[in-house]
Amino acid sequence: MRIDFHPEATLELEESADWYAEQSQVAARGFALSVDRALKRISSDPERYPKVDQVHRSCNLARYPFQIIFRRNESLITVIAIAHAKRRPGYWRNRT
Repeated sequence: MRIDFHPEATLELEESADWYAEQSQVAARGFALSVDRALKRISSDPERYPKVDQVHRSCNLARYPFQIIFRRNESLITVIAIAHAKRRPGYWRNRT
């Protein structure tokens, strides 16, 4: 299944990856791998993840305090946010 990113989700991913890179290259690599693995799991079985509202689901990243918020149409998964799990819950809800 194809995965697409909302432009703001792309920015969140880049900013988070940059922050981890400033802390440690090991942490940055781990973050990137965690995101990649989560996206593969989402792509293979998006319905396994809990709903956060009528159309969105979330997948927690392993070892990092982030969630991938996404929605699924018939043949497309759209990542709406790469959201920090402890900050500003629901800030992404107005993204289309």
